[in-house]
Amino acid sequence: MADYVLWFDGLGMNDVDRVGGKNASLGEMISHLSGMGVSVPNGFATTAHAFREFLDQSGLNDRIQTILSALDVSDVNALAKAGADIRRWVVETPFQPALETAIKDAFIQLQDGNENLSVAVRSSATAEDLPDASFAGQQETMLNVRGYEQVMLAIKEVFASLFNDRAISYRVHQGFEHAEVALSAGIQRMVRSETGSSGVMFTLDTESGFRDAVFITSSYGLGETVVQGSVNPDEFYVYKPSLTAGKTAILRRNLGSKMIKMVYSSQPDQLVDTIDVPEADRQQFSINDSEAEELAKQALIIEEHYGRPMDIEWAKDGDDKQIYIVQARPETVKSQEPGNAVERFKLNETGTVLCEGRSIGQRIGKGVVRIVDGIDQMDQVREGDILVTDMTDPDWEPVMKLASAIVTNRGGRTCHAAIIARELGIAAVVGCGDATEKLSTGMPVTVSCAEGDTGYVYSGELDYTQSEDSVGEMPELPIKIMMNVGNPDRAMSFSTVPNKGVGLARLEFIINRMVGVHPKALLDFDNLDAELKSTVARQIAGYASPADYFVEKVVEGVSTIAASFAPETVIVRMSDFKSNEYAHLIGGTQYEPEEENPMIGYRGASRYISESFRECFALECKALRKVREEMGLENIQIMIPFVRTVDEARQVTELLAEYGLARGEKGLKLIMMCELPSNALLADQFLEYFDGFSIGSNDLTQLTLGLDRDSGLIAHLFDERNEAIKVLLSMAIKACKKANKYVGICGQGPSDHIDFALWLMDQGIDSISLNPDSVIDTWMHLAKHQK
Repeated sequence: MADYVLWFDGLGMNDVDRVGGKNASLGEMISHLSGMGVSVPNGFATTAHAFREFLDQSGLNDRIQTILSALDVSDVNALAKAGADIRRWVVETPFQPALETAIKDAFIQLQDGNENLSVAVRSSATAEDLPDASFAGQQETMLNVRGYEQVMLAIKEVFASLFNDRAISYRVHQGFEHAEVALSAGIQRMVRSETGSSGVMFTLDTESGFRDAVFITSSYGLGETVVQGSVNPDEFYVYKPSLTAGKTAILRRNLGSKMIKMVYSSQPDQLVDTIDVPEADRQQFSINDSEAEELAKQALIIEEHYGRPMDIEWAKDGDDKQIYIVQARPETVKSQEPGNAVERFKLNETGTVLCEGRSIGQRIGKGVVRIVDGIDQMDQVREGDILVTDMTDPDWEPVMKLASAIVTNRGGRTCHAAIIARELGIAAVVGCGDATEKLSTGMPVTVSCAEGDTGYVYSGELDYTQSEDSVGEMPELPIKIMMNVGNPDRAMSFSTVPNKGVGLARLEFIINRMVGVHPKALLDFDNLDAELKSTVARQIAGYASPADYFVEKVVEGVSTIAASFAPETVIVRMSDFKSNEYAHLIGGTQYEPEEENPMIGYRGASRYISESFRECFALECKALRKVREEMGLENIQIMIPFVRTVDEARQVTELLAEYGLARGEKGLKLIMMCELPSNALLADQFLEYFDGFSIGSNDLTQLTLGLDRDSGLIAHLFDERNEAIKVLLSMAIKACKKANKYVGICGQGPSDHIDFALWLMDQGIDSISLNPDSVIDTWMHLAKHQK
């Protein structure tokens, strides 16, 4: 019996050649990690020996190798016919009697008297789940299998699936000899996630390769909908250092649409059904924060044991409410990339957005749309097409490598289309919802994943640039090169660029992008008119209250940036919206004044200390306090913009202290934007209330020279190198040096003008904060020209 069937709890990673990578991994976790908090349902596996003996019966193996050796996998139609013939042969060939007996005996033992026991029957290839290869979903998985007869049929289907079209093509593409790959079937007790939830998690960020986060996807019901990409799942990012320190660790939450779920079928002739998820459930997260953190803890145990980033499938049992691990394999894309280069894509022009979804990777692709409704149309795809479809599955892989980009209606960041796009190194936008409606075959488009979490499909083939920078050892400079980062979606990616921290993280960018609603509309939610209230309610779905929504979304944005760059300093500037910009938020027009010149109007410190805005500022403070204290991200410093008078400096620092952000407590430093002439002229007095200055050269230049920087008529006069500006800058820098306090600059000038950057360096400035795309060039220029 041992030659044909082996129990999981007797297996380990040394048994890959006997039961394949997937089953060996399950055995490894049961054997070594069950006592450490990782829960894996037990089961048994058929052996590779049993599979090879099965194929050797009646010359079946010889027939298979003959047809495969003559096959050209680029011929989609020939591939489909060969695969279908081989699978039919496998299904028609009876199991050897000894194998049947071994399976029956093991299944009766697994049932342990429960004749209604449901099991999953999964494939496990002997060349599968190696650190440098992914066989993502290529062989069959059968769920809710009950009774001996169904189990035997499911195992036969699993064996046949080694010869699915996509599996044959992938082995050729990866250089595996067909005859060298054997299949093991794993028979595992089902987790009742049909009444709970399930998903996939990675122990790194799948887009940037950032190693300090666990990325989790989750949806209701059985996990196949997430893996296949037929559902847009919820997403969570969990910060590893906060988790291991016992702190609050959720960095990000994205509420997925979760339109459908897979459940056990009540029909005798099928195993599972797909049903609609009730609207109320769609508007809630499918797991809570504590469950996300529990998942991440198990993921860390698994990652530490295997010593590499992992791709893990999990399920929450709706009956016992426990979380189980049902698969774990090495992550095979980001973890294999070299760490000494940064690839950058940038659009050089804009176009009309036709549709949008979740971006996969950070690349850009362009070409002609090819809408494919099913695998029977795959032969229509040509090299360089933009493949557009509802969703993909492993059957599509032979033609996916022809596409310059992939766009789907359904799916999240761990769906099949996303996995394959990463492996192929092409752009993909998934979960658009309406891509097949908004796009049509023959339409020239550009697919951009270079703008953050949201991927865009633009009309026309737009011009873009692709560059690669070496990020080896950077030359020493007497100053710190920091980064301006407003978009949390890109923070993990930007952190791979050489840097000494973040000199400017704009809170208004986070509020605009992640909150989207005026804070007063949230605080005044119960009194809003019906239409606006409905709009806001949709926006805040999944959160406990309107005010909690604001706080938590700001926490998510700020903590993502802070975690991405930790332990380096991240200077977060409190919101600096002008009244016309605040008015653009949902509900904003009801609360904002109409000003003739908002640039020098109701903004910055004046807004914070006003009675009408104080409650809103309190929400910002609550969020920053949570990130620092509850999450432990004390690398955050707080910056106050547009402080007109010394008395405003006093009032705003007192208000911060009132809201729990007292200067000096728990290492908190307060920085002031030095962006008005008064700030430089009275620098000594302003510095009594702050720990340093961050010079905003854009506003300082326009307010010193009396310019409207948005006016094209006088744009030629805008120059930070003007002598008047330099006098004020010199005053500010000298005052900080005299007081032994920090001084940096976060304007665009130093990256535009290398002579200006060198002048600042000579003046003794501590840091220059640049946009990410100019960091490496400016760093190298300064090193080349420094005295």
